[in-house]
Amino acid sequence: MDAVLAVIQYVVDLGPSVMLPLIIIIIGLSLRQGISKSLQSGLTIGVGFVGIGLVVGLLTESLGPAAEAMAKNFNLGLTVIDVGWPGSAPMAWASNMGLIAIPIAIGVNIVMLLLRATHVLNVDIWNIWHMAFTGAIVQVATGSFWWGIAGVVVHAVIAYKLGDIFSPVTDNFFGLEGVAIPHGTSAYMGVLAPPIDDLFDKIPGVRNIKLTTEQLEEKLGPFGQPLIIGTILGVVIGLLARYDIGQSLQLGVKMGAVMLLMPLVVKLIMQGLLPIAEAAREMLQKRFKDGNYRIGLDPALLLGHPQVISASLIFVPLTIVVAALLPGNRVLPFGDLATIGFFVAIAVGVHKGNIFRTLFSGTAIMVMTVWISNQMVELQTQLARNVDLLGTSGQVSSLDQSGSPITYLLAKGISGDVAFGWFMILALYGACFVYTFIKYRRRTLYVETDEG
Repeated sequence: MDAVLAVIQYVVDLGPSVMLPLIIIIIGLSLRQGISKSLQSGLTIGVGFVGIGLVVGLLTESLGPAAEAMAKNFNLGLTVIDVGWPGSAPMAWASNMGLIAIPIAIGVNIVMLLLRATHVLNVDIWNIWHMAFTGAIVQVATGSFWWGIAGVVVHAVIAYKLGDIFSPVTDNFFGLEGVAIPHGTSAYMGVLAPPIDDLFDKIPGVRNIKLTTEQLEEKLGPFGQPLIIGTILGVVIGLLARYDIGQSLQLGVKMGAVMLLMPLVVKLIMQGLLPIAEAAREMLQKRFKDGNYRIGLDPALLLGHPQVISASLIFVPLTIVVAALLPGNRVLPFGDLATIGFFVAIAVGVHKGNIFRTLFSGTAIMVMTVWISNQMVELQTQLARNVDLLGTSGQVSSLDQSGSPITYLLAKGISGDVAFGWFMILALYGACFVYTFIKYRRRTLYVETDEG
């Protein structure tokens, strides 16, 4: 057992840019794709993830300090730092749930496939950290190792089902046919978008308001292109951070580069993935003969869409405003600000790229996320202490994954630490989840129209 865990730890330490290509190569060989084709697919995907890492690094290193400066400039008085997914993932892997979560999540996936409870074959081992984090937080809250294991299992079941539910969106809007995005904030916060989208459809006049980057490009010419939009938003954020003109212009050009480069590296990943994904789907459909199977991958693939990048840049200052205005909040959004697109990506797809509607659903998503992360400060701080990763901070939290309704409801519910807010989140999130699931079953979650 120790040898197995050591191998798993070694693979995890390689990171997604190496871990995923290795998995893809192994899958390709097992599907009899041949050494050359399997290597080509795996290495192309690896290069794509290196590219995503570089672009996301450009985003976080440039946008993160600007976001922090904005928060300080407005004297928000928020004392708990959001360490973001870069700070939370190591806590999950370092906990005693970290390594054991991988075989558990794989086992759950296999059982669900055999029971026809999902059509997602997950190969994104790295993002199992979300499930491990839930298990670790549940263990901290309850003091029980076995309740922690239960937290991993429940989160895994929900995640794989979310991959199924949002398949019409990933297929039709994002063009990722044969791919599922079951992990992280993109999936679990996406359920808030469908009821909001349907509400807009019932409001005369408002239901006709549509704002997309394509429309801006059509109406504004070159000033509506994603490159220009990203540059303008970057300059505005720089000015809000009280950068001088030169620094603001530099930030603007970097954000324009993100808008231009991210779709290109995502296309590279899809180029390597599609042959293997198609072979895997054919194998699964021959064996199970009851549905359209798909490969579960990282939500970073969604960040390549221009509407998602635009929404991400808009929600950087908006999330700080939400944190400042939310009564009783102590959490200063920081670590996850630069990748806020993960939170709203599925919502963008549900709204067919309509940024106007995304402003409303995204605000609801960030209000819920910030509120929950504030309730989870003590639990994540204790987890950070347990794994000796607290650093110099007095208290910490994170929007991703401490802000997750799944983690919050399980940890507080199983431990019995419930109050009015817990029941409110249970009712609101549960209703949105059920509503979204019903639309998926009725095949009305994403309906093609003449406009989208």
